Amino acid sequence: MNRRKSREIAMKLLFEMTINKEDYEEILLNFKENTDINLEDLDFQYIKNIINGIEEKKEEIDKKIQDNLKNWKLSRLSKIDITILRISTYEMLYTEEVPDKVAVNEAIELAKKYSSDNSPSFINGVLGNMIKG
Repeated sequence: MNRRKSREIAMKLLFEMTINKEDYEEILLNFKENTDINLEDLDFQYIKNIINGIEEKKEEIDKKIQDNLKNWKLSRLSKIDITILRISTYEMLYTEEVPDKVAVNEAIELAKKYSSDNSPSFINGVLGNMIKG
């Protein structure tokens, strides 16, 4: 199973949830029914854990992110950057099998692929503050 690919799918589904306001079970079901991706490569338990965990702990996660933003408000960030930050923050706080450095690196890679040119360094800075603090 491919953890990177699973994390990327989780990010896409969480992003979709922020736009469509659907619950994670509905989004996951739609994804499984309508995707061209080989589902055997994905760790659906990991995807569910991330999405459900972020939904359950969103206030704590968002507070942790906000506390580590310098001169920014969470509401000013793009939805994709917030989604990436939520995943990596969740992994750092609640997923013991993912080392902090891996969570940060994966977040940077997602930002390079899906966000603006400035996002990878911005996300790296926010997550770096979290690790230091």
